Amino acid sequence: MSYIAIKHNDEIVDLQTAAALKIEGEGIELDNSADSLEVLRHSTAHLMAQAIKNLYPDAEFYVGPVVKEGFYYDFKVNETIGEGDLKRIEKEMLNCAKKKYEIERYEISMDEAKEKFAKDHLKLSVMERIIGDKVSIYKQGDFEDLCRGPHLPNVRHIRFFKLTKIAGAYLGGDSKNEMLTRIYGIAFADKESLKNHMTMLAEAEKRDHRKIGNEMKLFTFREEVGAGFPIWLPAGGRLRARLESLLFKAHRKRGYEPVRGPEMLRSSLWQTSGHYQNYGENMYFTSIDDIEFGVKPMNCVGHIKVYEDELHSYRDLPIKYFEYGVVHRHEMTGALHGLFRVREFTQDDAHIFCTTEQIEEQIIEVVDFVDKIMNTFEFDYKMMISTKPEKAVGDDEIWDQATQALKNAMDKNELTYEIDEGGGAFYGPKIDIKITDAIGREWQCGTVQLDFNLPERFELEYTAEGNDKIQPVMIHRAILGSFERFIGILTEHYAGEFPMFIAPTQVAIVPIAEPHQAYAKELSDKLLDIGADSEIFDKNESLNKRIRTAEKGRVPMIIVIGDEEVANRSIAVRDRRNREQYTLSEDEFLTKILKKINEVNF
Repeated sequence: MSYIAIKHNDEIVDLQTAAALKIEGEGIELDNSADSLEVLRHSTAHLMAQAIKNLYPDAEFYVGPVVKEGFYYDFKVNETIGEGDLKRIEKEMLNCAKKKYEIERYEISMDEAKEKFAKDHLKLSVMERIIGDKVSIYKQGDFEDLCRGPHLPNVRHIRFFKLTKIAGAYLGGDSKNEMLTRIYGIAFADKESLKNHMTMLAEAEKRDHRKIGNEMKLFTFREEVGAGFPIWLPAGGRLRARLESLLFKAHRKRGYEPVRGPEMLRSSLWQTSGHYQNYGENMYFTSIDDIEFGVKPMNCVGHIKVYEDELHSYRDLPIKYFEYGVVHRHEMTGALHGLFRVREFTQDDAHIFCTTEQIEEQIIEVVDFVDKIMNTFEFDYKMMISTKPEKAVGDDEIWDQATQALKNAMDKNELTYEIDEGGGAFYGPKIDIKITDAIGREWQCGTVQLDFNLPERFELEYTAEGNDKIQPVMIHRAILGSFERFIGILTEHYAGEFPMFIAPTQVAIVPIAEPHQAYAKELSDKLLDIGADSEIFDKNESLNKRIRTAEKGRVPMIIVIGDEEVANRSIAVRDRRNREQYTLSEDEFLTKILKKINEVNF
């Protein structure tokens, strides 16, 4: 197959640009590689814009970038466009593709561009973001738009695509600006890949944690409470409690001490840490007695104050603190999404204070902890070392030392990782844990961050063997990331069919009639005594309806109590996970449940 672009100095360059600048590089063919899809999807975004312009001649366009899950275009049109219009736009896109327009690139001066698009305020807004005195324009047929590229040589290559969603988007992502229409889409190099992706999207829709969370009554959001602030219902509270309990024991076994920092700290502390200057736009602030306080977006400063509470010797290190820390972050309303993006969440946060010599063993211990948890929940995962971002505190030398320490620990133990240039936290490089769920989607969860900067800024120290005062290294660590996000991911990963050991209700007890309720309550108490949660379904409804309600709640085991069960002290079990029914004695049943809920040990 002929090339559609080339790669030169790690940058994708389309064929026109390469020819004009006489650039040579590695050829890129039309396939489903990341580089190829970037070019294809960028061009498909322009094809969509061309189709929209044909159907809605008054349409004005802002930007149409490639994003992780495809592409989108923001535009303005003087009529309402809904989901039902996407098919019509797709049909027009195919019509345009059949005309085999060549995609042409040309450059003009910024002044010429401003004159050319003088009546298009969206284009003028785009040009405000462009640095330089020239702009490039891509043209196909009678459609053209400002763009850096790269693009395909011809629209005929665009055949397998789907428009997936329509939404609103503020101009430039600023809620103070006007609302535009945004259409998302996806494109692949072949029909089979598109079909597989659409099957995955359909499966993802069925697994949507917001839908399942509502069916299982795990959590809710209420407008009068505020966007981005989840309310945990009893079933969700039980699920969280089980996860927290498992992690608590696992932390204690690894030498972590539980601590708790305040929800708010004086802004002067956030200034010392650098959060005020580098993260302030994501924080909430208030005043008490004319003193400014910052609501914590992270737990690290509180843990630093715990460390400072007493003097430490090298013999004390490593010191490990952990906290289920509630944090608040100012997220844009448009970015909020169920439990995946909220404004209040709880981190499984920990900080390790250690010597430089202890970095490697501590990193490996954390990675081993991660491995046990991810395997328990049947996640595949990968690790990425994220390096210094543009906005950061600390000298390059300190950053280089910290980054190399992470690489050394991983390399020495033959652990595979990728590099995410510029993806580190503002105070240090990190290892990001990215998990893959049951239907192949990738999620960012845990993180391990190596920090030489905050100990320096807070002048932390320990006494070395020769009585010298030495600065400790600080390792920030969250394995789940947050309980909210992780539970959302788990819900979709298992489609609500949680493993017995964390299921919010492990056993549904269904008494057939009123005389059977006493034994149902007795069983419920015995289950609670061994650490299992049950729920008695004894509403004034038919037996079948109560069983269906339990099944809708995805309870792993349903037991029905009637005359025979009361007389024989036996249990009639409907095992939803194994899709079978059987009868056990009471002792056999309790032993089985005890074994199932204790089968996991992080």
